[in-house]
Amino acid sequence: MKTLQEIVDRSKRIVFFGGAGVSVASGIPDFRSADGLFAKRFGGLTPEMMLSESCFYLHPDRFYEFYRAYMIHPDAQPNAAHRALARLEAAGKLGGLITQNIDGLHRKAGNRLVYELHGSVHENHCLECGRFFPLEAILRTPGVPKCPDCGGVIKPSVTLYGEPLDHYVSTGACREISRCDALIVAGTSLQVEPAASFLSYFRGGCRELVVINREKTPADERATLVLHGDIEEILSGLCV
Repeated sequence: MKTLQEIVDRSKRIVFFGGAGVSVASGIPDFRSADGLFAKRFGGLTPEMMLSESCFYLHPDRFYEFYRAYMIHPDAQPNAAHRALARLEAAGKLGGLITQNIDGLHRKAGNRLVYELHGSVHENHCLECGRFFPLEAILRTPGVPKCPDCGGVIKPSVTLYGEPLDHYVSTGACREISRCDALIVAGTSLQVEPAASFLSYFRGGCRELVVINREKTPADERATLVLHGDIEEILSGLCV
């Protein structure tokens, strides 16, 4: 913690890159740990199959059954890690926040410089007319939600397996990583592409890479500092 605090104190532009582990303390299960969601099977299908572009278009009823049960957590609130990152941004230390999460908790905590690589459950749109719908439209509708204006299917604005990342969001995220002087990576296994490859834009040199995760990651060997522990406890212990 002392070394992490020193890195934060001397850095002028920090970028945070986070994954599912950041939201675990908010009651949202992670995906790729030994007992995470992606270790399970659903009727013989993997979560990747259930959350795929093909499943959405071919079997929207099955997609939404899974999506509502496992991907939406409307009562979740930002935890101490989210709030610590919001304080870093408010203090002018955090130049950008990149998240693989779709729960929207970073924005709810107060962060504004957020790049949601995989979208957000709070944004949904009609495939026919493009009308925007909040999360409530998904929660209050049984089965496949339809647009009341044109009858089109409503799709969550999240990146499904088989879909590309949003070009502007991913370009902005890579730009932030390339120009920061400290990159903090937390709560991600760095196994999901193309997001994991974004770290290639961090060139090192006199800059510092911090990895915070319960398990080892592919970035550990090149990191300035590796902390294997509770993300909420570590981030909340920072002084700004």
